[in-house]
Amino acid sequence: MDLVLNRADYVQVGVTSQKTMKLLPASRHRATQKVVIGDNDGVVMCFGMKKGETVTVFKTLPGLKIERLELGGVLNTPQEKIFVAAGSEIRGFTKRGKQFLSFETNLTESIKAMHISGSDLFLSANYIYNHYCDCKDQHYYLSGDKINDVICLPVERVPRITPVLACQDRVLRVLQGSDVMYEIEIPGPPTVLELYNGNGGNSGEDILFGTSDGKLGLIQITASKPIHKWEIRNEKKRGGVLCIDSFDIVGDGVKDLLVGRDDGIVEVYSFDNANEPVLRYDQVLSESVTFIQGGCVGKDGYDEIVVATYSGWVTGLTTEPIHKESGPGEEVKINQEMQNKISSLRSELEHLQCKVLQERENYQKSSQSSKAKSAVPSFSINDKFTLNKDDASYSLVLEVQTAIDNVLIQSDVPIDLLDVDKNSAVVSFSSCDSESNDNFVLATYRCQANTTRLELKIRSIEGQYGTLQAYVTPRIQPKSCQVRQYQIKPLSLHQRTHFIDHGRPMNTLTLTGQFSFAEVHSWVVFCLPEVPEKPPAGECVTFYFQNTFLDTQLESVYRKGEGVFKSDNISTISILKDVLSKEATKRKINLNISYEINEVSVKHTLKLIHPKLEYQLLLAKKVQLIDALKELQVHEGNTNFLIPEYRCILEEADHLQEEYKKQPAHLERLYGMITDLFIDKFKFKGTNVKTKVPLLLEILDSYDQNALIAFFDAA
Repeated sequence: MDLVLNRADYVQVGVTSQKTMKLLPASRHRATQKVVIGDNDGVVMCFGMKKGETVTVFKTLPGLKIERLELGGVLNTPQEKIFVAAGSEIRGFTKRGKQFLSFETNLTESIKAMHISGSDLFLSANYIYNHYCDCKDQHYYLSGDKINDVICLPVERVPRITPVLACQDRVLRVLQGSDVMYEIEIPGPPTVLELYNGNGGNSGEDILFGTSDGKLGLIQITASKPIHKWEIRNEKKRGGVLCIDSFDIVGDGVKDLLVGRDDGIVEVYSFDNANEPVLRYDQVLSESVTFIQGGCVGKDGYDEIVVATYSGWVTGLTTEPIHKESGPGEEVKINQEMQNKISSLRSELEHLQCKVLQERENYQKSSQSSKAKSAVPSFSINDKFTLNKDDASYSLVLEVQTAIDNVLIQSDVPIDLLDVDKNSAVVSFSSCDSESNDNFVLATYRCQANTTRLELKIRSIEGQYGTLQAYVTPRIQPKSCQVRQYQIKPLSLHQRTHFIDHGRPMNTLTLTGQFSFAEVHSWVVFCLPEVPEKPPAGECVTFYFQNTFLDTQLESVYRKGEGVFKSDNISTISILKDVLSKEATKRKINLNISYEINEVSVKHTLKLIHPKLEYQLLLAKKVQLIDALKELQVHEGNTNFLIPEYRCILEEADHLQEEYKKQPAHLERLYGMITDLFIDKFKFKGTNVKTKVPLLLEILDSYDQNALIAFFDAA
């Protein structure tokens, strides 16, 4: 049977963060539940539904932003106590709203993640993890990279306290006390962890994870090693996973997997006979989903998926039918209910309109007063700038709590703005004078009414670095704008990885000099994405990277006074040499630079480029033929006279043109990489071969791999 869910919006609070809502346990099976939610204004609100109306149980005064909200209580009893994390403080409330706990953790950073199990409290700030028992400090761990979430296996089912940290460097760290028991590498930066089925599954050791690039997986955390059970790849290129829950919404006795994503998609996965997840239902909301949970809120007996969104809407996707079947007597009752609801909404709307007029008048008076301070309206922006491994492009997501009017993109480095299917904004480009004012790109995205989320795709060129700026103007009066800045790094298309192939032919760059560990780390942060801002613990650190466009690799090993960088691409070494020497000169540090160039690596890199270049040349050739073939088809009336290859091009014409349109400047980008490789190879030998570049481009236009390799060898 198909799963049919109907949307019902319950209430709107302030802007919400990830994991800041919960449903309180029901008094009996399938009875309505109360919802408790915290927002960025610091308000904690608990409400329930009665006859279609929202009834507030309690509401706290504003304060510091609510970062996390969890339920707790004595183990094996209903978890009805409400705990919120704001700043470095934990507060506890009863289900009636009475505060019974105020615990100042004295953390130097704000709490970002929290998990509660009985009297155990597990907290993490950006890099610091703490375990408290009865508010007394037990264990501490300093992570090498940012911690996004924390969870603990259920202590009532597993005879050991096993916290698990989700870290930005694509690793889950399993702790025992203050030490790492083992690390689990996963296919993306983890954003959320949840216990499978809400209790860790059959073994109590099963943990679900979601990643910022949209992948999902299930891992069993045993005492000695992890067991990977399944993984869902993000084939449809959907948004990152922000929240997960297990709940039987289908009603077949098996809990389904509920998923909320940062592009507003809600998904339901059921499990087949082999216990593999299968997508059963999805729905698109207009903004990111910060929390998801199955339960019953609107009406007794009707299960639903309750979600919180970024701008603070609490929405139910309920199994309750919209059109109720009823007898003659029931119909009158339903009509009367509907009439009452409409009149109540009308009076509420009139009240709000009066309030808006009143506030507008107040604003006009205050702004015209001689003592008037700047009254620029503030608004919240949720932004994300991430590198996609699949197509070597950056995804820039801008989400505003109110409708966006326009977004101006300005860049002082050359970038390509790629088409995004989900994007309905109208884009216009302005001409730039890059020589006089460092503007390489100026583009304006004019959004349609009620657009609160805009997604852009950007492709950068390695070696060219600077700043990308987004000026966001929402549809509010008076007009105001916020600017967000994003660094385009010198090796911007490199992504952190945990393994590299040491058998490849490598080029080596070695730096020595009077520099500290913190200084060389800051240079690596400047050059490469996905490196933690703080220097990792220890005297020496090793990072591995992979180029998402070419699949070349980079190994960086550095300590105080020494840095060694190895790559199978000479151009990567050349970029690092130029940038690092420039950064050291700025700080007046004398660097000794030496390098070893492996000639074999050039042929190796050309072979990596070959399939991409061949594919793009073939695609361009096919697209050029389409118009001529269509003309022949019209002239002849059919395609029977064409050879199969040409018939195939006509059949796939739309797909080919769409793919070609999606990849602007792809061929030029590959030509540029080969040209850079050619120049860099001879630059290390002390030879300037820029005069031979036109000849190289001629060879590329009539491309043959062997001829290209021969040209590199002979030059």
